[in-house]
This record gives sequence, C-alpha cells and structure tokens, in this order.
Amino acid sequence: MALISLEDLNGLDDEQLDDDITDNPEPMEDDDRLLSHWQAVASTHQVSVPPEMTGPIQEMTRNSQQREPLPFVPVSSHEKMGEVLYEERLYPAGNWACVTRGEDLYEQSISMAFMKLMRFICKENSAGRYLGMTVPVISNIHMKDDGITFKKNVLTAFFLPAEFQTNPPRPSDPDITIIHREPMRVVTRTFLGTTTEETVTHQINLLWEILGVTDELHRDEYMVAVYENPGVPRRRNEIWFIRRNL
Repeated sequence: MALISLEDLNGLDDEQLDDDITDNPEPMEDDDRLLSHWQAVASTHQVSVPPEMTGPIQEMTRNSQQREPLPFVPVSSHEKMGEVLYEERLYPAGNWACVTRGEDLYEQSISMAFMKLMRFICKENSAGRYLGMTVPVISNIHMKDDGITFKKNVLTAFFLPAEFQTNPPRPSDPDITIIHREPMRVVTRTFLGTTTEETVTHQINLLWEILGVTDELHRDEYMVAVYENPGVPRRRNEIWFIRRNL
C-alpha cells in the first residue's frame, strides 16, 4: 500500500486526537497519539504508515507554523471581472532536494516521495538536525506522447531553506538527490482541493483553454505546487506551466 503524505497531521487539535484513542484506557505519549491518529487517517485512504515515521511526524507537527516561502519575482497578473485567471512569476536558481517515484498512481508516487523527503528534513542528513520546511512542495509531471497521460515517474522536490542553499546537507537516503535548478519562469493558476491525477489533468486543460494556443510554453512537462496540508478541505494548490525562455 502507498504511504500518504505526512502533512495530514498538520492542524490536528487535541480533541481530534483524543477521539481516535478513546477506546484505549491507557495514557499515551504525544508521539504515540500522533502516530495512532495518523494510522487511523491512513487506513481510510487504504495506505499504511510505518512506526519509524513517528519521529518525523512529531518533528514536522511541532514546527508546522514555521515554513519558509519559496522566493520569486512577480512578472504579471491577468484578471477578468476581478478574478485572477493566472499569474507569471520568475523563480531564482537554487538547490532542491528531490525524489523520483513511479508508482501505479500519481497520488502514490508523491506520497511515497514526500515520506522520504520528510525523513531527510527531520535529521536524516549530514547536518544531523532539523532543516526546516519550505513551501510549496513541487511535483514534476511528464506527459506521454499522447499529451494527456502522465508518465509513471514523478519527481517531488522541496527548495532547501536559505540557510542551506550555499552548503546543502547530504541526504542519508540514496534515493534523495540535491539538484541545482536554473531560474524558471512559470505561468501559474491557483486551484483548491485535492491533487489527484484526475484533478491535475482538469487544471491543465482549464489553463490551456484560458491561454489559447502558444508555443512559448512546454506541453510535455508541468508542475504542481502544494501549499497546505491535505487536512484543509479547500487547500491551496497551483498548476505551473513552464516557459521555454526567461
């Protein structure tokens, strides 16, 4: 079974946690309560969370309010009747921690990749410390020749915090690589809700309808940016189209 993103735990309060453990009369430590709740949430998604994720779950939950935004320079904003249809932004060069997975479903790939990134962030690195989290987390989608079907391999990445950009910590997990990406200019549109293959495909088609025909943007690769944890009912995400030239 796939591993669901650990951010499902963010935003949980004590009452929610207690609801899941009322059948257990024995007192539980905070990390046990978090893991118990996480496993309860995961079971509804038909996924599993191994006990060794207790440490990263606890660490990320404790630091959930301290997130560094990915820097960018706004280029333009396009509106219609007061609604922002899409924006253009320029993102700087920098170092990213990346994992590529090729599971049966897009949702499985990004969940399993993020599990690995969480452990890297939470001390499984050469610095031996919690690195801090940046948002958004980005997933790269590559399209098959038909232009409508996702390739299985999905790269999931997060931008290293500013403190570690000049000297990136080395990952303990060989599946994680530190990649230096050049500046990129993207056309981006916000959408709310889940990030499944179905919803992402819909957002890609919608943005193409708004933009019309153009050769200035890649059609074989897209990015999905996730800002909030999956527990938020209408969480903020973005679809990114990548410009061929800055």
